[in-house]
Amino acid sequence: MRQITLLSPLALRNSTVHRNFYAVRAIFFTIGREGLLQSYDTTLSLFSKSKKMVFMRKIASFLVGAVLVAANIQAQQVSGTVKDQQGKGLEKTTISLLNAKDSSTVKLGITADNGHFVITASKSGQYLISATHVGYVQQYSRVFELSGSGEMNLGELSLPKFTGEMKGVTVTAQKPMVEMKADKMILNVEGTINAVGNDALELLRKSPGVMIDKDDNISLAGKNGVAIYIDGKPNPLSGADLANFLKNLQSAQIESIEIITNPSAKYEAAGNAGIINIKLKKNKSFGTNGSVNLNYNQGSYPKYNAGISLNHRNKNINIFGNYNYNNGKNRSLFQLYREQLDTIFDQHSRMMNHNIGNGFKVGADYTMNKKSTIGVLVTGNIGTNEFTNYSRTPITYKPTMVVNRLLVADNKAENKRRNANFNLNYRFADTSGHELNVDADYGLFRIKSDQFQPNYYYDPTGQNEISRTVYNFIQPTDIDIYSLKTDYEQNAGKGRLGFGGKTSLVKTINNFGRYNVYTGGKTLDLGRSNQFEYRENINALYVNYNKQLKGVMFQAGVRMENSNSTGKSYPLNADGTVNFGIVKNFERHYTDLFPSAALTFNKNPMSQWNLTYSRRIDRPAYQDLNPFEFKLDEYTYMKGNTDLRPQYTNSFGLSNTYKYKLTTMLNYSHVSDVFTQIVDTAEKSKSFLTKKNLATQNVVSLSISYPFQYKNFSSFMNLSSNYSHYRADFGGGNRVIDLDVVAWNFFAQNSLKIGKKWTVEVSGWYASPSLWQGTFKSDAMWSVDMGVQKTIFKGFGTFKVAFADVFNSLHFRGVSNFTGQYLVASGSFDAQQVKFSISRRFGNNQVKASRQRKLGTEDENNRTQGSGGIGQQ
Repeated sequence: MRQITLLSPLALRNSTVHRNFYAVRAIFFTIGREGLLQSYDTTLSLFSKSKKMVFMRKIASFLVGAVLVAANIQAQQVSGTVKDQQGKGLEKTTISLLNAKDSSTVKLGITADNGHFVITASKSGQYLISATHVGYVQQYSRVFELSGSGEMNLGELSLPKFTGEMKGVTVTAQKPMVEMKADKMILNVEGTINAVGNDALELLRKSPGVMIDKDDNISLAGKNGVAIYIDGKPNPLSGADLANFLKNLQSAQIESIEIITNPSAKYEAAGNAGIINIKLKKNKSFGTNGSVNLNYNQGSYPKYNAGISLNHRNKNINIFGNYNYNNGKNRSLFQLYREQLDTIFDQHSRMMNHNIGNGFKVGADYTMNKKSTIGVLVTGNIGTNEFTNYSRTPITYKPTMVVNRLLVADNKAENKRRNANFNLNYRFADTSGHELNVDADYGLFRIKSDQFQPNYYYDPTGQNEISRTVYNFIQPTDIDIYSLKTDYEQNAGKGRLGFGGKTSLVKTINNFGRYNVYTGGKTLDLGRSNQFEYRENINALYVNYNKQLKGVMFQAGVRMENSNSTGKSYPLNADGTVNFGIVKNFERHYTDLFPSAALTFNKNPMSQWNLTYSRRIDRPAYQDLNPFEFKLDEYTYMKGNTDLRPQYTNSFGLSNTYKYKLTTMLNYSHVSDVFTQIVDTAEKSKSFLTKKNLATQNVVSLSISYPFQYKNFSSFMNLSSNYSHYRADFGGGNRVIDLDVVAWNFFAQNSLKIGKKWTVEVSGWYASPSLWQGTFKSDAMWSVDMGVQKTIFKGFGTFKVAFADVFNSLHFRGVSNFTGQYLVASGSFDAQQVKFSISRRFGNNQVKASRQRKLGTEDENNRTQGSGGIGQQ
């Protein structure tokens, strides 16, 4: 959110009206060209009707014109027109040429009587235009590339009227709900009403093109290899642990969600579907300032969270930090109907998740001089998750359709998570375009899971116990990640050359103890307990180049990644210690090249075309390589696969942006050795979930997006569709997969301002029938949210009320027929909720934010993402 503070007309008139000429001359020599333009525009906008200002305006116009003509010889021109909502040109509008990297002001200008402007830049690079006019909401252009010569026409910028109070205080410009870029879509969560009280997982569920299945696995445009980043670095948690982390990450902490569909060679090659980057809020001003927020949700159970953010910045030092706490219970229902051989299992489960989380961030930046900055950043999350799952499973003999016994499982699990990331960074940037970034990172993750699983068998009446088997699973996991990366950029050949490298080391230790529990105690099951240790070293180098030619901008790069990994599995002794004398191990070494390229045809700025290509890799999640068995109940368990290979994806994309609004994207991807979670058979009537490599997956996707605004009403609509074809043959026993589907989803978010302080918002999404993990054919899913917001505390705070899943429609259902098993999985979430939120800002809120860092532990963190288990929430 950007702000402009205006002096009241009376104050200016009393102080300067009798010394017009001398005031202009003083302004000119004191603050220079850019300052003169800003002061001139503000003064004329306030006093355009004052006869006493005519002389000053003429002199100022002459001085401004002379300065600009002298300074902008042989520079690239950027032109356009600013209009109001009725299509009339807005004269004397302040035009700011901003650096796209940090929004710093490069040059200022003003529009002519017809709203037309021409502004110049002497250096190549990426820029955007800001347009501000008294009484109107500030607007921004798209990001564009300048090569240092030629012309760039941005077309029209439309400024809506400001409807708030104009008492010489603050004019606030709201970011659009959704922004479309050539390589990504940006969802500006901060400030949206229906994001109140949501967690990160629910926000992703509602995001355009994103699909989350019954096990909380995330896919994008029909592909499941999504890299999840937090502030530029992936989160290193797996399966249910990743889902629990995202559930603990509250919307009050999130500024925006970036869906990056075509990362360049600068990014890690992991993530065949692209990158979803969750950007956390940053403080935006000099001085000392901050904010507090309180949220309360009421669903089946109450949930609440709160946070505080503090920031202090002066010329050389910025110290910042925030803390967030959340505590909430979520109820869900799950049913699993399974036919296998001559037996029918009809499981009905009630699940409860109780999440308690403490998230924090603290850091400091020191500006050593005009070129160099050094910083340190520590982020972390400490949380617990208590999970209960009460299930009743009638077991039927299929030939007679008679229930012969009843299985009752009353599972309880407690998971404790601690993670911290330490980052030391250095940045060098000079005025000639040289930029160097160095990041040294260390991340630690400590997870301990303690699950108690009793299985009671009753006769068909459910009154008489026949037998019981009780298990206790204790699973501590330690993950340590070390990385060093460097990125360098400079101008070269009237373009931009970038290159860099990274080395990382990951060490994981997973100890899995399965205990058989008896009345007198418990004993370790030596045959089904182990310790799995995994080490992985990845070394990467990349080079990337982009240049603007006449009407065409091209970008090309290549990344080389060398991977070295070893895995060791040890049995446990009866007392739980590790037997290092017996070991099963595997070792892998491979080197791959990952090229990427893009062509942008921007000769006609009103209709721009973009053509892209990239090759990417997805390595198996650490836990998916561990061969231990994790029981869900007596008849269902999970199992890792040491033979799991990486999957590779070649993607081709074509997109068009028409009049800066209508965006159409067409993409084709071919995935080889795609891995997916399947339900396989064991011991005739038992089943297990595991990850395997399917042969191939082909995906064709089409996405159409359009933003609309009329007066106080704004809307964003996105329609995404994809065709997926899975094909594999595991040999015999109905173990062939040959499934295809045409799936689509629709997302819409609408906002209406009422009066000076009220805003109403309605949003919704629909996902058509699709495929989960290659074998489950799912039914459609949809949901609608609505909310209202009021500005309070004289513009420094907001109060929001939202109603999520208005029609209680968020349910899922999927069917699978593989390896002789017929499965029907269905259930619902605790989605229908009433949410309340109040926030208050304090201190100085007018200048700029703490630096954004993209840490080095990027790909490794995401590698810990595994699949969740059936019913895991």
